[in-house]
Amino acid sequence: MNEQKKYEVIKSMADHPETANKDRAALVLGCTKRHINRMLQGYLKNGKEFFIHGNRGKKPATTISQEIRQQVIDLYRNKYYEANFEHYTELLKKHEGINICASSVMNILESVYILSPKVTKSKRKRIKHELRAQKAAAHTQKEQADIQANLVAVEDAHSRRPRCTYFGELQQMDATPHEWVPGQVWHLHLAVDDASGMVTGAWFDTQETLNGYYHVFKQILNDYGVPYKFLTDKRTVFTYKKKDAPSDDKDTYTQFAYACKQFGVELESSSVPQAKGRIERLNQTFQSRLPIELRLAGVTDTHKANEFLHSYIKEFNEKFALPLYGIKSVFETQPSQEKINLTLAVLTERTVDAGHAIQFEKKFYKMVDHKGVQVHYRKGTKVMLIKAFDGSMFVCVNDKDIYALDEIPTHEHKSKDLDADYEPPKPKKRYIPPMNHPWRKQDFSKFVHSQLHRIEEDLKSAC
Repeated sequence: MNEQKKYEVIKSMADHPETANKDRAALVLGCTKRHINRMLQGYLKNGKEFFIHGNRGKKPATTISQEIRQQVIDLYRNKYYEANFEHYTELLKKHEGINICASSVMNILESVYILSPKVTKSKRKRIKHELRAQKAAAHTQKEQADIQANLVAVEDAHSRRPRCTYFGELQQMDATPHEWVPGQVWHLHLAVDDASGMVTGAWFDTQETLNGYYHVFKQILNDYGVPYKFLTDKRTVFTYKKKDAPSDDKDTYTQFAYACKQFGVELESSSVPQAKGRIERLNQTFQSRLPIELRLAGVTDTHKANEFLHSYIKEFNEKFALPLYGIKSVFETQPSQEKINLTLAVLTERTVDAGHAIQFEKKFYKMVDHKGVQVHYRKGTKVMLIKAFDGSMFVCVNDKDIYALDEIPTHEHKSKDLDADYEPPKPKKRYIPPMNHPWRKQDFSKFVHSQLHRIEEDLKSAC
């Protein structure tokens, strides 16, 4: 239209030079008088063809070919489905060699009404309005069904709040259940630093368990040190409010919280999701990105998934975490591996039976000293059983003696009377940690009964 307007104005001036007004023509076309003279000369020399732009009919050098556009659509529908568009752009560059920007990917997919799982509410509303208009104009039920199938459900976002000042000041921790691989729902235990947004620990388990959070805690201690505070939800792994528990070992609060107490880490719990929005948003991000990565890596079980997390978390932090050179760290020095192993333990009270043995998890154990020789205590003796992080088991008796535990097999492996190659078992020296660790029953019981709900129970019983 601009070319036609220029042609008409300049032709009129060339046909009627006696009435031509170049100042008026410059005002009409929005150009200078000098350019009017240039167009007059071009028209007199080349005619109407002078006004045809040189780029007419040519595609820009940055035009994405129809073949690439169709490939982007097909790959998303068949291979990278459910990925958000930013993540999908990264996957195209990494795995398919297609290097285009995220806005182009968004335009290509939205042209066929494929919406991102992270689409905004305003855009979803606008797209829905367009789809309703198309649906009303559709002639067949198949067309209506195809249009409706393009809408993708969107989860609500969580509100933001200012970050903490220091790296290690606050670790938000949570576990999110999700179908990470087809047909299997696992719980991903996560910890994120509030100041930097860095994922400091991650572990897959079939359920939200103390073992999963212990693995995350151990990763933080090994990689960074002792944090200042944990912020969690009010799961029974962290806090416990049931009043009719059969025994103290059922009170799971005393396990993780007691380990935090030994390391000097504060533990705070909140049932309000907005109070720990950083970890809630991280859960959404992992649910959007990680299933696609696990599917491409061929991961089918939690063991391989936990191995995959080691490399994936490093890539994730490089992309999303804030640089640490501008944030001061308040992590304390990393404790020794022995202290970590003995502190991240499960503590429970047990009673010695008539066979001088202890029952735990449907198995029987005998107490042995550092020389491997069994020791005996009276029936009914109360002991504190300790299951360390690596699975090794110890027992504390009378708050002063520590022994190792050996499982008592149901049957002897060989008969001393009927097997010719029978050799009597020889006692083996066992490593037993020194009694400088807070495994005393008195300290543990004092911590259990110092909890708020325990104090309330004691007051009620006293009344």
